[in-house]
Amino acid sequence: MPPTFRKTRPDAPEHFFAAEAAGLRWLTVPDGVAIAGVHAVTRTSLTIDRVAAGTPSPQAAEEFGRRLAVTHDAGASFFGVGPDAGPGVGWIGDASLSLRTAAPASWGAWYAEDRLLFHARRANLADPALDRVVERLADGDFDDDAPPARLHGDLWSGNVLWSPHGVVLIDPAAHGGHRLTDLAMLALFGTPYLARIQASYAEASRWLPDGWPDLIGLHQLHPLLVHAELFGGGYRIQAVKTARRYR
Repeated sequence: MPPTFRKTRPDAPEHFFAAEAAGLRWLTVPDGVAIAGVHAVTRTSLTIDRVAAGTPSPQAAEEFGRRLAVTHDAGASFFGVGPDAGPGVGWIGDASLSLRTAAPASWGAWYAEDRLLFHARRANLADPALDRVVERLADGDFDDDAPPARLHGDLWSGNVLWSPHGVVLIDPAAHGGHRLTDLAMLALFGTPYLARIQASYAEASRWLPDGWPDLIGLHQLHPLLVHAELFGGGYRIQAVKTARRYR
């Protein structure tokens, strides 16, 4: 049996670890990014593969970008859907992640309501720039032809483990969404060899919209609002500043 890692949380909400386990299983696709395997799940614990520590490298970063495109292309039924066989609820960190049971009218309408407004309300954050971005999203200004991607959903560097055999992902907030969402999270807090990851992803994927680097901030609004909800402070300011770029 491979080495395992067990994390526990006695006060975990109901289905907290079941949602994480379902996300890990859903993200495990042939030729996609390696995902930590699930060994056991209970109400208060999750046991997964223990990932040996490795060193980030340009080659591993490029492989990660290519494999992430494959994971995304495994697809999802619609924007906002949770993992197959999941409990129907989700979390991103300690914040609730809204999941849908029916397809929304469009990606923009879903992102506006279920991601931006959902967390802005919980952060008690209101601003005219954010209101304008929500209007533009609902009007379809940022929609494109890409089908829903199979997203990790919380792809910051702490959930990207560099093993001796390449990147392994942990701790997802898995759902169907836009490909740029994962790329935006990688960029938000910094990731080793980010430019290599982005370039290899862009080469492997046919679904990135024209001018996609300029849209990264739009997709960072969701995690910024999550952080504003959980931690307040400078994240509120950063979210508003980012919204002003897209109003």
